[in-house]
Amino acid sequence: MLFGVFDGHGGWACAQAVSERLLYYVAVALMPKHTLEMLENCMENGRPLPPILQWHKHHTDFNYRDSASLYIDHLRVFWQELLDSEEYDEGMSPRDALDRAFKRLDADISLEAQVPLSSDLMKSTAIQVAFAGCTACVAHVGADGIHVANTGDCRTVVGVLNEDGSWSTLPLSQDHNSLNQAEVERLRAQHPPSERDTVVIDDRLLGVLMPLRAFGDVRFKWSLELQQSILASLECGVDLDSLNLYQYTPPNYLTPPYLEVTPDITYHKLRPEDRFLILGTDGLWDELASEEAVRLVGEHLSGIHLQAPVSPSEKQLKLGQMHELLLKRRARASPALDTNAATHLIRHALGTGDCGELSQERLASMLALPEDLARMYRDDITATVVYLNSDLARRHHS
Repeated sequence: MLFGVFDGHGGWACAQAVSERLLYYVAVALMPKHTLEMLENCMENGRPLPPILQWHKHHTDFNYRDSASLYIDHLRVFWQELLDSEEYDEGMSPRDALDRAFKRLDADISLEAQVPLSSDLMKSTAIQVAFAGCTACVAHVGADGIHVANTGDCRTVVGVLNEDGSWSTLPLSQDHNSLNQAEVERLRAQHPPSERDTVVIDDRLLGVLMPLRAFGDVRFKWSLELQQSILASLECGVDLDSLNLYQYTPPNYLTPPYLEVTPDITYHKLRPEDRFLILGTDGLWDELASEEAVRLVGEHLSGIHLQAPVSPSEKQLKLGQMHELLLKRRARASPALDTNAATHLIRHALGTGDCGELSQERLASMLALPEDLARMYRDDITATVVYLNSDLARRHHS
Protein backbone atom coordinates (compact mmCIF):
# COMPACT_ATOMS: atom_id res chain seq x y z
CA MET A 1 0.00 0.00 0.00
CA LEU A 2 1.00 3.61 -0.61
CA PHE A 3 0.17 6.48 1.74
CA GLY A 4 1.03 10.14 1.28
CA VAL A 5 0.60 13.61 2.76
CA PHE A 6 1.11 16.68 0.58
CA ASP A 7 1.48 20.24 1.83
CA GLY A 8 1.13 23.14 -0.59
CA HIS A 9 2.56 26.64 -0.36
CA GLY A 10 2.09 29.66 -2.62
CA GLY A 11 -1.41 28.34 -3.33
CA TRP A 12 -2.94 24.87 -3.47
CA ALA A 13 -2.36 24.07 -7.17
CA CYS A 14 0.91 22.13 -6.83
CA ALA A 15 -0.21 20.05 -3.83
CA GLN A 16 -3.42 19.15 -5.68
CA ALA A 17 -1.53 17.97 -8.78
CA VAL A 18 1.14 16.05 -6.84
CA SER A 19 -1.43 14.33 -4.62
CA GLU A 20 -3.30 13.12 -7.73
CA ARG A 21 -0.26 12.08 -9.77
CA LEU A 22 2.71 11.00 -7.66
CA LEU A 23 1.39 7.61 -6.55
CA TYR A 24 0.70 6.67 -10.19
CA TYR A 25 4.34 7.35 -11.04
CA VAL A 26 5.47 5.19 -8.11
CA ALA A 27 3.11 2.37 -9.11
CA VAL A 28 4.26 2.41 -12.75
CA ALA A 29 7.93 2.30 -11.70
CA LEU A 30 7.19 -0.75 -9.51
CA MET A 31 5.41 -2.67 -12.29
CA PRO A 32 7.13 -5.48 -14.20
CA LYS A 33 7.66 -5.08 -17.93
CA HIS A 34 4.80 -7.39 -18.98
CA THR A 35 2.28 -5.26 -17.01
CA LEU A 36 3.53 -2.06 -18.65
CA GLU A 37 3.28 -3.78 -22.05
CA MET A 38 -0.38 -4.56 -21.28
CA LEU A 39 -1.02 -0.89 -20.38
CA GLU A 40 0.64 0.28 -23.59
CA ASN A 41 -1.36 -2.23 -25.62
CA CYS A 42 -4.61 -0.87 -24.16
CA MET A 43 -3.61 2.71 -25.02
CA GLU A 44 -2.58 1.78 -28.57
CA ASN A 45 -5.84 -0.04 -29.26
CA GLY A 46 -8.11 2.50 -27.57
CA ARG A 47 -9.22 0.05 -24.90
CA PRO A 48 -9.93 1.23 -21.31
CA LEU A 49 -6.92 1.03 -19.00
CA PRO A 50 -7.19 -1.44 -16.12
CA PRO A 51 -6.97 0.46 -12.80
CA ILE A 52 -3.33 1.09 -11.89
CA LEU A 53 -4.25 1.99 -8.30
CA GLN A 54 -7.22 1.28 -6.09
CA TRP A 55 -7.79 4.64 -4.41
CA HIS A 56 -9.22 5.08 -0.93
CA LYS A 57 -10.67 8.56 -1.31
CA HIS A 58 -13.75 10.43 -0.19
CA HIS A 59 -16.34 10.73 -2.98
CA THR A 60 -16.23 14.54 -2.71
CA ASP A 61 -12.44 14.78 -3.17
CA PHE A 62 -11.52 17.30 -5.86
CA ASN A 63 -9.65 16.25 -9.04
CA TYR A 64 -8.12 18.27 -11.90
CA ARG A 65 -10.51 16.74 -14.46
CA ASP A 66 -9.60 19.22 -17.22
CA SER A 67 -5.95 18.18 -17.05
CA ALA A 68 -6.54 14.41 -16.77
CA SER A 69 -5.69 13.74 -20.44
CA LEU A 70 -2.39 15.63 -20.12
CA TYR A 71 -1.53 13.73 -16.93
CA ILE A 72 -2.18 10.31 -18.48
CA ASP A 73 -0.21 11.29 -21.62
CA HIS A 74 2.87 12.13 -19.56
CA LEU A 75 2.48 9.06 -17.36
CA ARG A 76 2.41 7.04 -20.61
CA VAL A 77 5.64 8.67 -21.83
CA PHE A 78 7.20 7.62 -18.51
CA TRP A 79 6.19 3.97 -18.87
CA GLN A 80 7.24 3.97 -22.57
CA GLU A 81 10.72 5.10 -21.51
CA LEU A 82 10.82 2.31 -18.91
CA LEU A 83 9.80 -0.22 -21.59
CA ASP A 84 12.58 1.04 -23.89
CA SER A 85 15.16 0.68 -21.13
CA GLU A 86 17.43 -2.37 -21.54
CA GLU A 87 17.86 -3.09 -17.82
CA TYR A 88 14.16 -2.70 -16.93
CA ASP A 89 12.43 -6.08 -16.60
CA GLU A 90 10.97 -6.98 -13.22
CA GLY A 91 10.10 -3.48 -12.05
CA MET A 92 12.16 -1.29 -9.75
CA SER A 93 12.76 -1.82 -6.05
CA PRO A 94 10.57 0.38 -3.83
CA ARG A 95 13.58 2.62 -3.05
CA ASP A 96 14.43 3.20 -6.74
CA ALA A 97 10.77 3.55 -7.72
CA LEU A 98 10.13 6.25 -5.12
CA ASP A 99 13.26 8.19 -6.08
CA ARG A 100 12.53 7.98 -9.81
CA ALA A 101 8.85 8.91 -9.38
CA PHE A 102 9.54 12.05 -7.33
CA LYS A 103 12.15 13.31 -9.79
CA ARG A 104 10.18 12.42 -12.90
CA LEU A 105 6.93 14.05 -11.76
CA ASP A 106 8.76 17.27 -10.84
CA ALA A 107 10.43 17.29 -14.27
CA ASP A 108 7.01 16.81 -15.92
CA ILE A 109 5.49 19.65 -13.87
CA SER A 110 8.32 21.92 -15.06
CA LEU A 111 7.96 20.79 -18.68
CA GLU A 112 4.17 21.20 -18.80
CA ALA A 113 4.49 24.87 -17.84
CA GLN A 114 6.86 25.46 -20.78
CA VAL A 115 5.21 23.68 -23.73
CA PRO A 116 2.13 24.65 -25.78
CA LEU A 117 -1.03 22.98 -24.46
CA SER A 118 -4.40 22.38 -26.11
CA SER A 119 -6.46 24.82 -24.02
CA ASP A 120 -5.95 28.08 -22.14
CA LEU A 121 -7.36 26.47 -18.97
CA MET A 122 -4.86 23.61 -19.17
CA LYS A 123 -2.03 26.07 -19.80
CA SER A 124 -2.93 28.35 -16.88
CA THR A 125 -3.34 25.31 -14.58
CA ALA A 126 0.09 23.96 -15.60
CA ILE A 127 1.72 27.33 -14.87
CA GLN A 128 -0.07 27.67 -11.53
CA VAL A 129 1.10 24.17 -10.54
CA ALA A 130 4.72 24.90 -11.47
CA PHE A 131 4.91 28.29 -9.73
CA ALA A 132 3.23 27.06 -6.55
CA GLY A 133 5.08 24.49 -4.43
CA CYS A 134 4.45 21.36 -2.45
CA THR A 135 6.24 19.14 0.06
CA ALA A 136 5.46 15.41 0.15
CA CYS A 137 5.99 12.40 2.37
CA VAL A 138 5.07 8.99 0.92
CA ALA A 139 5.18 5.60 2.67
CA HIS A 140 5.30 2.32 0.73
CA VAL A 141 4.19 -0.40 3.15
CA GLY A 142 5.12 -3.90 2.00
CA ALA A 143 4.73 -7.27 3.71
CA ASP A 144 8.09 -7.07 5.47
CA GLY A 145 8.98 -3.39 5.70
CA ILE A 146 8.28 0.29 5.10
CA HIS A 147 10.03 2.65 2.69
CA VAL A 148 9.43 6.35 3.35
CA ALA A 149 10.34 9.01 0.77
CA ASN A 150 10.34 12.58 2.04
CA THR A 151 10.81 15.93 0.31
CA GLY A 152 10.36 18.96 2.55
CA ASP A 153 9.09 19.27 6.11
CA CYS A 154 6.30 16.68 6.37
CA ARG A 155 7.16 13.80 8.71
CA THR A 156 6.50 10.08 9.26
CA VAL A 157 7.01 8.28 12.58
CA VAL A 158 6.35 4.74 13.81
CA GLY A 159 4.58 4.11 17.13
CA VAL A 160 6.42 1.32 18.98
CA LEU A 161 4.79 -0.57 21.87
CA ASN A 162 7.35 -1.27 24.62
CA GLU A 163 7.26 -4.34 26.86
CA ASP A 164 6.07 -2.27 29.84
CA GLY A 165 3.06 -0.97 27.87
CA SER A 166 4.54 2.49 27.23
CA TRP A 167 5.06 3.92 23.74
CA SER A 168 8.23 5.06 21.98
CA THR A 169 8.80 6.87 18.70
CA LEU A 170 10.84 5.82 15.69
CA PRO A 171 11.27 8.63 13.10
CA LEU A 172 11.33 7.46 9.46
CA SER A 173 12.01 10.85 7.88
CA GLN A 174 14.12 13.95 8.39
CA ASP A 175 12.67 17.45 8.07
CA HIS A 176 14.25 19.43 5.23
CA ASN A 177 14.32 22.83 6.90
CA SER A 178 16.86 25.14 8.50
CA LEU A 179 16.79 23.21 11.81
CA ASN A 180 18.48 20.36 9.90
CA GLN A 181 22.09 21.56 9.84
CA ALA A 182 23.23 18.86 7.40
CA GLU A 183 20.57 20.05 4.96
CA VAL A 184 21.71 23.69 5.26
CA GLU A 185 25.33 22.63 4.62
CA ARG A 186 24.24 20.55 1.59
CA LEU A 187 22.61 23.66 0.13
CA ARG A 188 25.57 25.92 0.84
CA ALA A 189 27.95 23.44 -0.80
CA GLN A 190 25.99 23.73 -4.07
CA HIS A 191 26.66 27.48 -4.42
CA PRO A 192 29.76 29.71 -4.49
CA PRO A 193 31.39 30.62 -1.15
CA SER A 194 30.31 34.24 -1.72
CA GLU A 195 26.66 33.10 -1.24
CA ARG A 196 27.29 31.20 1.98
CA ASP A 197 25.48 33.80 4.11
CA THR A 198 22.58 34.44 1.70
CA VAL A 199 21.41 30.94 0.65
CA VAL A 200 19.55 30.59 3.97
CA ILE A 201 18.49 33.86 5.69
CA ASP A 202 16.21 34.02 8.75
CA ASP A 203 15.75 30.23 8.59
CA ARG A 204 14.34 30.40 5.04
CA LEU A 205 15.69 29.60 1.59
CA LEU A 206 16.86 32.98 0.21
CA GLY A 207 14.88 34.50 3.11
CA VAL A 208 11.59 33.34 1.55
CA LEU A 209 10.85 29.59 1.66
CA MET A 210 10.70 27.44 4.83
CA PRO A 211 11.09 23.93 3.29
CA LEU A 212 14.49 23.38 1.64
CA ARG A 213 13.23 20.74 -0.83
CA ALA A 214 9.93 20.76 -2.75
CA PHE A 215 7.96 19.98 -5.90
CA GLY A 216 7.19 22.88 -8.25
CA ASP A 217 8.49 26.22 -6.94
CA VAL A 218 10.11 26.97 -10.31
CA ARG A 219 10.78 30.48 -8.97
CA PHE A 220 13.67 28.83 -7.09
CA LYS A 221 14.70 26.47 -9.93
CA TRP A 222 14.41 28.21 -13.31
CA SER A 223 16.62 30.97 -14.67
CA LEU A 224 15.12 34.46 -14.43
CA GLU A 225 14.94 34.65 -18.24
CA LEU A 226 12.82 31.49 -18.44
CA GLN A 227 10.49 32.65 -15.65
CA GLN A 228 9.92 36.01 -17.32
CA SER A 229 9.29 34.52 -20.76
CA ILE A 230 6.74 32.00 -19.43
CA LEU A 231 4.81 34.62 -17.43
CA ALA A 232 4.94 37.03 -20.39
CA SER A 233 3.45 34.33 -22.65
CA LEU A 234 0.43 34.18 -20.32
CA GLU A 235 -0.15 37.88 -19.94
CA CYS A 236 -2.28 38.31 -23.05
CA GLY A 237 -5.77 38.56 -21.57
CA VAL A 238 -4.89 36.67 -18.37
CA ASP A 239 -5.01 38.28 -14.92
CA LEU A 240 -1.87 36.95 -13.22
CA ASP A 241 -3.19 37.96 -9.79
CA SER A 242 -6.23 35.72 -10.26
CA LEU A 243 -3.84 32.81 -10.85
CA ASN A 244 -1.89 33.66 -7.69
CA LEU A 245 1.09 34.58 -9.92
CA TYR A 246 3.13 37.76 -9.83
CA GLN A 247 6.45 39.03 -11.20
CA TYR A 248 8.72 38.49 -8.23
CA THR A 249 12.37 37.54 -7.87
CA PRO A 250 13.75 36.19 -4.58
CA PRO A 251 16.65 38.32 -3.25
CA ASN A 252 20.21 37.14 -4.02
CA TYR A 253 18.97 34.94 -6.88
CA LEU A 254 22.39 34.51 -8.47
CA THR A 255 23.12 30.83 -9.24
CA PRO A 256 19.88 28.82 -9.65
CA PRO A 257 18.64 26.23 -9.05
CA TYR A 258 18.40 26.69 -5.26
CA LEU A 259 15.76 24.02 -4.73
CA GLU A 260 15.40 20.36 -5.69
CA VAL A 261 12.86 17.60 -5.23
CA THR A 262 15.23 14.67 -4.51
CA PRO A 263 13.65 12.68 -1.66
CA ASP A 264 15.45 11.19 1.32
CA ILE A 265 14.44 7.53 1.45
CA THR A 266 14.41 5.44 4.65
CA TYR A 267 13.77 1.71 5.02
CA HIS A 268 12.52 0.07 8.20
CA LYS A 269 12.00 -3.69 8.58
CA LEU A 270 8.71 -4.26 10.36
CA ARG A 271 8.78 -5.80 13.85
CA PRO A 272 5.90 -7.14 15.97
CA GLU A 273 6.16 -4.14 18.32
CA ASP A 274 5.66 -1.62 15.46
CA ARG A 275 1.95 -0.84 15.85
CA PHE A 276 1.20 2.20 13.67
CA LEU A 277 2.52 4.93 11.37
CA ILE A 278 1.69 8.62 11.61
CA LEU A 279 2.16 10.72 8.48
CA GLY A 280 1.67 14.43 9.11
CA THR A 281 2.29 17.77 7.46
CA ASP A 282 4.42 20.30 9.35
CA GLY A 283 1.30 21.96 10.79
CA LEU A 284 0.82 18.90 13.01
CA TRP A 285 4.45 18.82 14.18
CA ASP A 286 4.39 22.58 14.90
CA GLU A 287 1.80 21.79 17.59
CA LEU A 288 2.84 18.32 18.81
CA ALA A 289 6.23 16.71 19.37
CA SER A 290 6.58 13.31 17.66
CA GLU A 291 6.63 11.57 21.07
CA GLU A 292 3.41 13.27 22.16
CA ALA A 293 1.66 12.35 18.90
CA VAL A 294 2.71 8.70 19.29
CA ARG A 295 1.51 8.66 22.92
CA LEU A 296 -1.87 10.12 21.90
CA VAL A 297 -2.42 7.55 19.14
CA GLY A 298 -0.99 4.69 21.23
CA GLU A 299 -3.28 5.38 24.18
CA HIS A 300 -6.20 5.92 21.81
CA LEU A 301 -5.47 2.48 20.31
CA SER A 302 -4.98 0.62 23.61
CA GLY A 303 -7.38 2.59 25.79
CA ILE A 304 -4.70 2.48 28.52
CA HIS A 305 -3.32 5.75 29.91
CA LEU A 306 -0.06 5.18 31.76
CA GLN A 307 0.82 7.73 34.44
CA ALA A 308 4.36 8.00 35.74
CA PRO A 309 4.72 7.85 39.55
CA VAL A 310 4.98 11.22 41.32
CA SER A 311 8.67 12.11 41.27
CA PRO A 312 10.59 13.39 44.34
CA SER A 313 10.71 16.89 42.85
CA GLU A 314 6.92 16.85 42.25
CA LYS A 315 6.36 15.99 45.93
CA GLN A 316 7.91 19.37 46.82
CA LEU A 317 5.40 21.34 44.74
CA LYS A 318 3.35 24.21 46.13
CA LEU A 319 -0.43 23.83 46.19
CA GLY A 320 -1.03 25.77 42.95
CA GLN A 321 1.61 23.74 41.09
CA MET A 322 0.17 20.50 42.47
CA HIS A 323 -3.27 21.53 41.19
CA GLU A 324 -1.77 22.13 37.71
CA LEU A 325 -0.09 18.70 37.79
CA LEU A 326 -3.41 17.05 38.71
CA LEU A 327 -5.14 18.82 35.81
CA LYS A 328 -2.49 17.52 33.40
CA ARG A 329 -2.88 13.97 34.74
CA ARG A 330 -6.66 14.15 34.53
CA ALA A 331 -6.41 15.41 30.92
CA ARG A 332 -4.31 12.39 29.98
CA ALA A 333 -6.82 9.96 31.49
CA SER A 334 -9.97 11.50 29.99
CA PRO A 335 -11.75 9.27 27.43
CA ALA A 336 -11.26 10.02 23.72
CA LEU A 337 -14.02 11.95 21.95
CA ASP A 338 -13.14 10.60 18.48
CA THR A 339 -13.17 7.06 17.10
CA ASN A 340 -10.82 8.23 14.34
CA ALA A 341 -7.22 8.44 15.58
CA ALA A 342 -6.19 11.16 13.09
CA THR A 343 -9.11 13.35 14.21
CA HIS A 344 -8.09 12.66 17.81
CA LEU A 345 -4.56 13.89 16.98
CA ILE A 346 -5.74 17.10 15.32
CA ARG A 347 -8.22 17.80 18.13
CA HIS A 348 -5.32 17.66 20.62
CA ALA A 349 -2.95 19.62 18.35
CA LEU A 350 -5.36 22.56 18.17
CA GLY A 351 -7.41 22.26 21.34
CA THR A 352 -4.94 21.54 24.15
CA GLY A 353 -4.87 24.17 26.89
CA ASP A 354 -1.95 25.33 29.06
CA CYS A 355 -2.35 22.43 31.51
CA GLY A 356 -2.63 19.74 28.86
CA GLU A 357 -6.42 19.65 29.17
CA LEU A 358 -8.70 19.66 26.11
CA SER A 359 -10.39 23.02 25.74
CA GLN A 360 -13.46 23.04 23.48
CA GLU A 361 -13.37 26.85 23.53
CA ARG A 362 -9.78 26.95 22.28
CA LEU A 363 -10.50 24.34 19.60
CA ALA A 364 -13.60 26.19 18.38
CA SER A 365 -11.74 29.50 18.16
CA MET A 366 -8.79 27.91 16.29
CA LEU A 367 -11.15 26.33 13.75
CA ALA A 368 -13.34 29.42 13.35
CA LEU A 369 -10.49 31.83 12.51
CA PRO A 370 -10.96 33.48 9.09
CA GLU A 371 -8.49 32.27 6.45
CA ASP A 372 -6.36 35.42 6.42
CA LEU A 373 -6.02 35.38 10.23
CA ALA A 374 -5.63 31.61 10.73
CA ARG A 375 -2.11 31.59 9.23
CA MET A 376 -0.89 33.70 12.16
CA TYR A 377 -2.06 31.11 14.71
CA ARG A 378 -1.81 27.71 13.02
CA ASP A 379 -0.77 26.02 9.78
CA ASP A 380 -3.02 23.75 7.73
CA ILE A 381 -2.83 20.18 9.03
CA THR A 382 -3.13 16.83 7.28
CA ALA A 383 -2.66 13.66 9.33
CA THR A 384 -2.97 10.00 8.39
CA VAL A 385 -2.70 7.14 10.89
CA VAL A 386 -1.95 3.65 9.53
CA TYR A 387 -2.39 0.68 11.87
CA LEU A 388 0.12 -2.11 11.25
CA ASN A 389 -0.74 -5.81 11.51
CA SER A 390 1.59 -6.99 14.28
CA ASP A 391 0.60 -10.65 13.74
CA LEU A 392 1.76 -10.43 10.13
CA ALA A 393 5.00 -8.75 11.23
CA ARG A 394 5.50 -11.46 13.86
CA ARG A 395 5.27 -14.24 11.22
CA HIS A 396 7.79 -12.44 8.97
CA HIS A 397 10.00 -11.71 11.96
CA SER A 398 10.17 -15.35 13.04
